[in-house]
Amino acid sequence: MAYKTLVAASTKPLVLSILSHGKSYGYQIIKNIEQLSNGELEWTDAMLYPVLHRMENDGLIQSEWVVLENGRKRKYYFLTQSGKKERETVRRQWMNVNTALKRLWSSNLTLELG
Repeated sequence: MAYKTLVAASTKPLVLSILSHGKSYGYQIIKNIEQLSNGELEWTDAMLYPVLHRMENDGLIQSEWVVLENGRKRKYYFLTQSGKKERETVRRQWMNVNTALKRLWSSNLTLELG
């Protein structure tokens, strides 16, 4: 089970990264997260949609309604130019954190403390 604060902090980078691969809708984003995390991250609609709305208000993503063959409507989300730039910024930040943690967790690291 993932820590709630870590999951919350990772929502924006994960959504931006998923949408960098193309348009997607809410349920598919949730399924992508589940698949990418081997089932460790279980997002819900109640968690995802406020994030999507906030990102849309911030100009990072846009949405459009698409009418499916069966006549139902589905809302698709996609990155804006600002969203593409933001994805690169958060990607660099997360990679820096990842590198630091890998170094800290390696068995041959010696730190000068105190």
